[in-house]
Amino acid sequence: MRNQIYLYPIWVRIWHLLNTLLFLALILTGLSLQYSSKVYSLIRFDWAISTHNIGGIILCVVYVFFLFANRFTSNGNYYQFHISGLFHRVLKQFRFYSIGIFKKEEPPFPISIDRKFNPLQKISYVIIMYLFMPIVIGTGLGLFFPDILPSRLFGTSGIHAFDLLHIITGFTLSIFMIIHIYFCTMGKTPSANFKSMINGWH
Repeated sequence: MRNQIYLYPIWVRIWHLLNTLLFLALILTGLSLQYSSKVYSLIRFDWAISTHNIGGIILCVVYVFFLFANRFTSNGNYYQFHISGLFHRVLKQFRFYSIGIFKKEEPPFPISIDRKFNPLQKISYVIIMYLFMPIVIGTGLGLFFPDILPSRLFGTSGIHAFDLLHIITGFTLSIFMIIHIYFCTMGKTPSANFKSMINGWH
């Protein structure tokens, strides 16, 4: 284990695995519900509804666990950042991803026990986990309990407004997941970061 850092405790790995499985299930069932018709559906309509609802409820529980774990363990420190100089740090990391990595340059913000995420990762994860996740969960709960929704919102049906926001946010999270998987291949080897999420060692 020389030159390795134990960066991903068991609870982070289990949470990450659950999130991955739930995201995949929700994306597939969500797409099936969105584009299903009487002639064709990716997943049988009643199965898609049940799976999507159950997956959404479990995701709520897993997300609440994430919030509490980040609040009461040191893992929450990795999500904190200073506004001062943030743009410069993000730009520096973006340059590395777009140019430097192909020139075999050293990363400007190497991973350490005190810095699990580079500035671009950090701001992305904060936006995803503390903005988009509450939106997709909140709109999902609204659609699950439609009686609590306002009858009109932004000049249209409340259900329609929540549904549209839910779909847009879900699509954004789907795109993030694809980008996230791609960037995970940019370790020492294409599989190094995936192995880290299995054994906990970076």
